[in-house]
Amino acid sequence: MDLWSLVAWFFWVFVFVAYLMVLFSILGDLFRDHTLGGGWKAVWIIFLIFVPFLTALVYLIARGSGMQKRSVEQYAELRKQQDAYIRTAAGSSSPTDDIAKAKSLLDSGAISDAEFTALKTKALAG
Repeated sequence: MDLWSLVAWFFWVFVFVAYLMVLFSILGDLFRDHTLGGGWKAVWIIFLIFVPFLTALVYLIARGSGMQKRSVEQYAELRKQQDAYIRTAAGSSSPTDDIAKAKSLLDSGAISDAEFTALKTKALAG
């Protein structure tokens, strides 16, 4: 096997892996889209099986902006769930609860005004 055969082999492996990534992105987007009916999802999948490259290109052109929007929405929802889980696991509460606790400590004289301001700023920041 000469050098150029090896380069060509790596090129085609790269193209195949890139195609698989596009295919799985499209399939993930199809199942993530709740506005598209099951029949249309089946049609897209059938076309992806029998005319894969053309269908992938048409899908990315026709539904690419919606694909990006659904990905961003899913990321935001997962981020919100992750933050809620971390907050729960760490035992912290909402910023409002943290400020109320700090206010009660200030009212009881346990902390100073400067400490209350620092706790309030920390609660609002994160």
